[in-house]
Amino acid sequence: MTGVLASQQIEAMIDSGEIAATPAVLPEQVQPASLDLRLGTRAWRVRASFLAGHGRTVTERLSEFEMHQIDLTDGAVLEKGCVYVVPLMESLSLPDGVTAVANAKSSTGRLDLLTRTITDGGEEFDRIAPGYTGPLYAEICPRSFSVLVRPGMRLNQIRFREGQAVLSDDELRALHADMPLVDGEAVIDEGLGFSVDLEPARGTLVGYRAKPHTGVIDLDRIGFYDPAEYWEEIRTASGQIILDPGAFYILVSREAVHIPPAYAAEMAPFLAMVGEFRVHYAGFFDPGFGHAQAGGAGSRGVLEVRCHESPFVLEHGQVVGRLVYERMAQVPAQLYGAGIASNYQGQGLKLSKHFRAPG
Repeated sequence: MTGVLASQQIEAMIDSGEIAATPAVLPEQVQPASLDLRLGTRAWRVRASFLAGHGRTVTERLSEFEMHQIDLTDGAVLEKGCVYVVPLMESLSLPDGVTAVANAKSSTGRLDLLTRTITDGGEEFDRIAPGYTGPLYAEICPRSFSVLVRPGMRLNQIRFREGQAVLSDDELRALHADMPLVDGEAVIDEGLGFSVDLEPARGTLVGYRAKPHTGVIDLDRIGFYDPAEYWEEIRTASGQIILDPGAFYILVSREAVHIPPAYAAEMAPFLAMVGEFRVHYAGFFDPGFGHAQAGGAGSRGVLEVRCHESPFVLEHGQVVGRLVYERMAQVPAQLYGAGIASNYQGQGLKLSKHFRAPG
């Protein structure tokens, strides 16, 4: 069975020792199509981001780039603009036919908290080769806000695949005809196109821009922080905004997206020639996202946007990303939003779970 491995298959990998952890993996780490990864007890502040490279270990490279070590046991602040490497509690012993890909969790991306997975011998971020046996590390770079972290916090997640099960554009069109994947016209070209909503049905609020000088965010505090202390509201009545270089924005997709139970999706990086911006940090969409059986009727995709070197005009309906759909190897025993702690089912424009609802 080729495809993305479902929750029950991930549990079997844990039982067989292909996924190991100290302390043991918690049941709540297992998601419909991924496994949450936990921070360990120590962080290394490093001079620069790095990959281990072929034949080398992360530990060897840390000796080259380490500035100092930080004990996370009682909580520690990771400073905005700095790069840290944290060993994760989980390790892998993958079978030869299984690959893995990691990504930031939704709440991590919405805080502009760049979090990538690195491995021994790794030559790419967030990509783990079949047959890999060894530890996992998180590279963490807070971009907008300094954050307080503790051991066991879950900033990133990992998805396992057997074989290749990405849907072609023709297969995606057929799936959309059978069970609509968006609530409007489907723009399909190497995936399902995602556009930005800058003409809301009510009011003029279209997004948020991170403030440059803010306090620390404790990642354990849910619904705690006043958005006004960390974010500026972005409003427009013209259907366009100008992105400022170096600024980070939370926007929302025009489309309400649906991920059927037998499929998973990932938001792919969009081509640079459409504009001077990056559109996502957290790219996994689980089976059941926006699905009626899981309590949804399509859910908007939140866009985490960072503008690069020059100001850029973003206009309503402009395509800014694409969703790549894959088959699941099995339908997950638990769908996104159905009886599990899914913070963003049925969402619209929404900040991370750490902030109180505006107004």
